[in-house]
Amino acid sequence: MTPFGMHLRALRAARGVTQKEMAQALRVSSAYLSALEHGKRGKPTWALLQSILNYFNLIWDDADALVKLADISDPRVVIDTAGLSPKATLLANRLSGDIAKLTEPELEALIAVLDARKGR
Repeated sequence: MTPFGMHLRALRAARGVTQKEMAQALRVSSAYLSALEHGKRGKPTWALLQSILNYFNLIWDDADALVKLADISDPRVVIDTAGLSPKATLLANRLSGDIAKLTEPELEALIAVLDARKGR
């Protein structure tokens, strides 16, 4: 499941909406909506994202948060290290090979390192 899918599912649950009801309102299939929630589909198109924001009546910070989650929720990431250092390529390849083996605390620690870089 992606961060976007998890948040989308939480929004539906909080409002007591089924996947079928939401899919009909958005004019997509229930299977597509399920795949989107479970991270089996890439991030939604801008048009679908706008429809979701309208469906839940999200504005301002709530809308921005969902858009940001969609942007960081592509389940098929490609990292281009061309022109970067050999260590950057090593890191990208190691992460690709080892990410499934990392524990939640290890993932949180790596995310914290990256978040700390943003603050610099």
